[in-house]
Amino acid sequence: MSIQRLPSSMTSLRVLLAIAEHGTASGAAQAVNLTQSAVSKHLRTLEETLGAVFFTRGSRGLVPTEAGRIYIKHARLALAELEAAGARISALKASPWSVRLHVLPIIGDRWLVPRFSRFAELHPEIDVQFTNFVTADTTEAADGVFRFGEGHWPGQKEDYLFGRNVALVGAPSLLSRMGGIVTAQDVRRYTVLDHFQTPLRWSEFASAQGLSDFEPTHTIRFGFYSLVIRAAISGQGLALVPRRLVQEELESGRLVNPAGLGFKSRNAYWFTTPEDRPMRAGLQAFHRWLLAEVRAS
Repeated sequence: MSIQRLPSSMTSLRVLLAIAEHGTASGAAQAVNLTQSAVSKHLRTLEETLGAVFFTRGSRGLVPTEAGRIYIKHARLALAELEAAGARISALKASPWSVRLHVLPIIGDRWLVPRFSRFAELHPEIDVQFTNFVTADTTEAADGVFRFGEGHWPGQKEDYLFGRNVALVGAPSLLSRMGGIVTAQDVRRYTVLDHFQTPLRWSEFASAQGLSDFEPTHTIRFGFYSLVIRAAISGQGLALVPRRLVQEELESGRLVNPAGLGFKSRNAYWFTTPEDRPMRAGLQAFHRWLLAEVRAS
């Protein structure tokens, strides 16, 4: 693209996207905190620069033309990339004693938070911020991310934590009521508890146990692993859970691992850090502590 076809300012792109979202110049003006005449001027300048009309007036307001749809799509991408770059630059300027982490809810709830007081006592000078992990390609600046998968995320250094050792678990009351489990074949008689984002776990279990055409009596699915575990503890069905996440319940007897059934999964929990960014002092301390906790537990 030649320099003459570039917008004269970022404000013009923000105006374009605001009009596309609100459908009126007045709505866009309010969204970007400009006057309506200023919005119209920015749009007109942008259209003149590109030599195209981006909107036509319809019954419900301003409607993007074909040229408008093309430019709106790329304007969104460009602004998103610039926002991501700005977030990464801000991270470079952050305090060396500040650590921002994306944490999967199940890891935070059942493993990290119960242990975190030990890190806080060792390093009161380090400010750790826990944030929700939304998507694998989130653009929010994070120093470290807890992930679930097979590993090998582009641009990330990975440390395996745990999770490959998956156990079949259930409440003692459920097993007593249903007559117990002696072999993997007996699992077919039970309701099983599943997680929407890991639908292959029961097929992995069946394959590891040599079961063909595995069809349990009934399946209940949940969107959160914490709910799968809660349902298992309350006797609603059998679950497949990384042993490390239910170690306390197995030791206390609230859950049991009938016949020692389970399997080695391809998926597990990992801690990743960006390859292109050196670890600051605070992250180095957290990284050392995290791996030591994994080894100790």
